[in-house]
Amino acid sequence: MSGEPARSTPSRVVSREDEPLILVDSDDHAIGTLSKSACHDGDGVLHRAFSLFVFNARGELLIQQRHADKRLWPSYWSNSCCSHPRSGESMDEAVTRRLEQELGLRARLEFVYKFEYAARFRDAGSERELCSVYVGTSHAEPVPNTTEIAAWRWIAPAALDRELTNEADRFTPWFKLEWRCLNDAFADRLP
Repeated sequence: MSGEPARSTPSRVVSREDEPLILVDSDDHAIGTLSKSACHDGDGVLHRAFSLFVFNARGELLIQQRHADKRLWPSYWSNSCCSHPRSGESMDEAVTRRLEQELGLRARLEFVYKFEYAARFRDAGSERELCSVYVGTSHAEPVPNTTEIAAWRWIAPAALDRELTNEADRFTPWFKLEWRCLNDAFADRLP
């Protein structure tokens, strides 16, 4: 599997382990904040998150390889962008901010669905998120923040399906869940 290395860009740190994440219940009611690090310790603590699926005009999906320094799933391939909203920030503001910070892109993103999941990464910790999934299209090429992204590429959905079947262990667990759900329940929302 090849990927285009992230081009040189004025990269900056856009998230920190001490950054407060929004704790939620299963109905997405905010119940407090906790550091990103603590949210990912052990079995994880349920917090608010989002995942973005950005397509180009040819209908290809932008996927990224997570930076090797990531605590959870380093160097794994994943969806276009994922992160967490900040306290006092709407989800729409958060997805716009993070897409720009991480990929240097702007896109009109539409909310598709929300789901809760948990996944453990060896002894390093866990994700436990209530995740809002968005889909959008961009006509620009990404200029990734190299503190976040090791490589990126556009991939046709059929090729992605083959890779997810043949090389599933190279992809993040949330990406696999989200892609399956998008195709099974929301195919009409995809470009």
